[in-house]
Amino acid sequence: MSDYAEVWAAARPYMRARKNDVHIPLSFGYAQRLVEQHPEADADVVLLAILLHDVGWAMVDQEAIYRDGFGPGMFESDVRIAHEKEGARLAQAILTLLGYSTGLVEEVVAIIDGHDTRRRALSRNDELVKDADRLWRFSVTGVSVACDWFAKTPREYVEHLVPQLEQFFTPAAASMAGTELEHTRLALRVADL
Repeated sequence: MSDYAEVWAAARPYMRARKNDVHIPLSFGYAQRLVEQHPEADADVVLLAILLHDVGWAMVDQEAIYRDGFGPGMFESDVRIAHEKEGARLAQAILTLLGYSTGLVEEVVAIIDGHDTRRRALSRNDELVKDADRLWRFSVTGVSVACDWFAKTPREYVEHLVPQLEQFFTPAAASMAGTELEHTRLALRVADL
């Protein structure tokens, strides 16, 4: 398995928007752990899709991200759909330029285009990307960032996450999320604060 150094370099200019230079590396780490537990998955597809899934945020109105991309109806918002479309476009350009096969590029692009707004997964690879994308929310870092995004305290946000433990596609991801959430509760002392 490659470390994808050329893809990371090509994606770097698109990663500062919406703290994706924090979110994407963390999600990539979760994806690596998930593909180890799912040998039937195509590791290249999963890891390239998670690496590039949110680069499209850099191409949309940055104020609209926080105004329309969070809160009620956020998964149906125009800005969220735009980031998927732009992300798919950028991923196709980056991976094609770097010489990845047409089939791999097509699968990565299909996963990215709809990764937030499409409720059902297209494949096992898509399930792992969706799960890796969600897992970071349960980490100390994810809770810290989300508290600012959603104007919640760590305790409030942790409680917001509890029902989401049931929304993972794979048991491996659900288990990771539960472990992360317990660590986050302890690290942020949510019982005390």
